[in-house]
Amino acid sequence: MSDMGMAGIWIRTLGDGLIRADQVIGIANHRTPSLSGKPARWLLTVSLAVPAGSGSAESWDLTSLHRTLVQSDREARQAPEELARLLARLAAVGATGVVTPRVCGPDRDEVHFEFTRFDSDVPAEPMPTQADMVAVG
Repeated sequence: MSDMGMAGIWIRTLGDGLIRADQVIGIANHRTPSLSGKPARWLLTVSLAVPAGSGSAESWDLTSLHRTLVQSDREARQAPEELARLLARLAAVGATGVVTPRVCGPDRDEVHFEFTRFDSDVPAEPMPTQADMVAVG
């Protein structure tokens, strides 16, 4: 997915802040194991074009870095394709802003992607600078 048109598009992750869309090389759903009586969850993740290593002195494993976008109770089957489609459309028009995934639906098995353009929150009036402020007193 690496493309110059996506350098201005950012994706909000569940706990790791924002990632640039032009760094995404994969989008997938996968299920977590159930632990200590907690039910398994479904994660929508992206793989980034950044290597990550783990292991010990005897054995070292190198893989791509994964980031979780959302966690849902059930598999959001169409979410990877929907995100890929949205990123392609945004890149085609040169959009800049943040994509925020949200879990919804009665069974928490749908993911909607909200896009907020960077220019949508630019104030109509210029913000005053320190030099514009006058001390009153």
